[in-house]
Amino acid sequence: MTLTSSQPALDRSTRVGPVLDHARFGTAPAVVAGDEVLTHADLARRVADRAATWGPARRLVLVEGANDLDSLVAYLAALQHGHVALVVPDGRPAERDATVAAYDPDIVCTSGARDDVRRTAGAHDLHPDLALLLSTSGTTGSPKLVRLSRDNVASNAAAIADYLDLTPTDRAATTLPLHYCYGLSVLHSHLVVGASVVLTDLSVVDECFWDLAARTGVTGLAGVPHTFDLLAASGFEDRDLPTLRRVTQAGGRLAPDDVRRWSRFGRSRGWDLVVMYGATEATARMAWLPPDLAEGHPGSIGVAIPGGHLRLDESVDDRPGVGELVYSGPNVMLGYAEEPADLALPRVTTELRTGDLASERGGLFEVVGRRNRWGKVFGLRIDLDAVERTLRADVDRHARVVATGRSVHAFVTNGRRRAAAISLVADRCGVPPHAVQVSVVPQVPHTSSGKPDYAALADLATQVEQEDGAPDASAGAGRTVRADVVRVLGRPDATDADSFVSLGGDSLSYVELATRLAHHFPGGPPAGWHVRSIGELEQLAGDDRRRPRTRLDTSVALRALAIVMIVASHVDLVGLEGGAHLLLALAGFNFARFQLSAPGGARDRLRHGLSGLAQLVVPAVLWVGGVALVLGSYDLTTVLFVREVVNGSEWDDQWQLWFLESLVWLTAAALAATTLPVLHRLERRTPFRFALAVLAVATAARIAEVGLRAGPTERYTTLVVAFFFALGWAGARAETTRQRALVSALALVLVAGFFGEVHREVIVLGGFLLVLWRPQLPVTPLLARAAGVLAGASLFIYLTHWQVYPALEDAGHQWLALVASLTVGIAYARVVRPVHQAVGRAVLGAR
Repeated sequence: MTLTSSQPALDRSTRVGPVLDHARFGTAPAVVAGDEVLTHADLARRVADRAATWGPARRLVLVEGANDLDSLVAYLAALQHGHVALVVPDGRPAERDATVAAYDPDIVCTSGARDDVRRTAGAHDLHPDLALLLSTSGTTGSPKLVRLSRDNVASNAAAIADYLDLTPTDRAATTLPLHYCYGLSVLHSHLVVGASVVLTDLSVVDECFWDLAARTGVTGLAGVPHTFDLLAASGFEDRDLPTLRRVTQAGGRLAPDDVRRWSRFGRSRGWDLVVMYGATEATARMAWLPPDLAEGHPGSIGVAIPGGHLRLDESVDDRPGVGELVYSGPNVMLGYAEEPADLALPRVTTELRTGDLASERGGLFEVVGRRNRWGKVFGLRIDLDAVERTLRADVDRHARVVATGRSVHAFVTNGRRRAAAISLVADRCGVPPHAVQVSVVPQVPHTSSGKPDYAALADLATQVEQEDGAPDASAGAGRTVRADVVRVLGRPDATDADSFVSLGGDSLSYVELATRLAHHFPGGPPAGWHVRSIGELEQLAGDDRRRPRTRLDTSVALRALAIVMIVASHVDLVGLEGGAHLLLALAGFNFARFQLSAPGGARDRLRHGLSGLAQLVVPAVLWVGGVALVLGSYDLTTVLFVREVVNGSEWDDQWQLWFLESLVWLTAAALAATTLPVLHRLERRTPFRFALAVLAVATAARIAEVGLRAGPTERYTTLVVAFFFALGWAGARAETTRQRALVSALALVLVAGFFGEVHREVIVLGGFLLVLWRPQLPVTPLLARAAGVLAGASLFIYLTHWQVYPALEDAGHQWLALVASLTVGIAYARVVRPVHQAVGRAVLGAR
């Protein structure tokens, strides 16, 4: 039995091809890019001028699909002037180079760079109908591409515009990348009716995105399921968006409860939710669910798009009424390409077997699983989609499931439900509990197009099994950069696109990871490694052009030196004070480098900042609380870091941890100041000026409190020492020589005379200027490792040494007191490391 559904074919006289009718829409706005607004006529001229530089011959043109005007013009120049556009993701040079090597394009258009016209005539035999090539998986590491024709693009654009009822007054924001078929379909369907798009690469969690949407009058947003998670987390439901009239969803299944919720919410705010279904092989869209049916049929993908036809092939499944969803229509691809010779092939595909299992009721289709989403464990054939749906409904709405030959692996974001997940999966699959592995991750990885990244999850599952069989799977010559990141940050969900900063790294983990990266970079990690992607670091690590000596991050060297000086001064070996104030400046420097560099909006910044703060506070409270209970040398005010508020100004044991208390409150204040929406936007726009303003406020507070010179106790109070933290912050935000010179001058003015002791001021000022002007230092590998260990444990050494050295110092064993203090601090850092990682994951994973 075969069930079918189709929609009336479009009148071909209404179909507009990829070459837009600019005479019809010439004066209407087409593109908003920053402060520039291009009409359709303006866009047509730019596109024609770009195409003219390539010459008349038909070419294969590779275009990086960035959400910017340069990439858009290059793409349209290829599409509208008879060339073949091969669109790849932007910002991924390894994938771009792999595609260039596989398909040898005639022209390469890299975002923001001059076009690389590699030959004067086309080198390929290109089929006359061929217009567009897109990756099948959202990346171009694989040479398999989807071949799309002019008619594919034109018919799908017209169909989408038809069922969405788009008009020239509509305006969409590019919430999805242009290298993704969904993102391109938004562009095509709007331009084809004379509407416009707002080009942006801002995330929906960024306040600046919503400022842009309001300023430009955006009427439509497009999102994948992950986008809706971000919307929920970003306060979208509290926003006033009077021009918004449509939100579309595709790129994977949105949970039925979420469909109902968003549909109801949209209606209350005057916009419609349109659930859609599609694939790159169908250019973009195959089905849509009319908005008025969303609440009553939230699990449905709806009906075929205008001109399309859906049917079920029930021969592939034993369940009654369930079959593979098969689509036919003018938007079905020509076929695949796996090598350049395939670009000359004619159409080989007339209908698209989607691989999705579906059912039909009342003319509406619902996807119930995947043909290839089956696993085999203990000889049992397991429907992974069915298990996943149950797990998402009953345990964790973000859960995903994959299987290896040994185990069923569930990935959840709520660690408290881990036992429930094991029980449910074991019961649902019919396997013993020991064959179920449940991993808790802050978030489940997604592809660049926002779909669940099952390939990455399969890799994670394999890694989990390997680590179960080896105490340290990352040890040895075969370990990778990613393995070190996973080990240090405790983030098994880390992907090649992630960076140390985006994964929530802090100053402590920075030190440990920098030390471990010396295994991959004998000459020292590359500059700015903490914001580079793991994939890029892996690629750089394979470069044989290595420096002969290790280069150590200056901030790491100074942290190691400062903590040794602090302890050595306390045990009366040397009189080199000032190390704690230098550490405070380095803390401000690292706050700007890590917390303020994290991607995303104010909420993401808050999560990363709270994660770092919690990783400092929790181990400290555990130690101080234990000392208070066992020895009684600290009271509750010290345990809770409120000693300065409650106690008097006379020095006693409660003042020993002044540095940690100041660090906690200054970090919390800085975090609050940079996550308030208005201040967050201001800091993003002018980071250096914002840092100078913070320094000015901190300096004013210091002068109001103590004037230019601080007294013996005043120099340890939070309000007075805040300018050291702010000075480090400004130093991290100084990017040019002129800016660094300005910060250096301010440091000299502010530090000179503060202590009234020249050696303290020289230590603090000298260390700060060193980190500002000399970011790396050449050292021996042994010295680099030693510095890494000391720097990574510096806060814990400071925390614990007060209980270690006094008895040994009183007995005249100063050197032993120094060694013992460093050893205990390092040991405590190792002991609390699991707590440190767990706290960070818990805060980052909180929703």
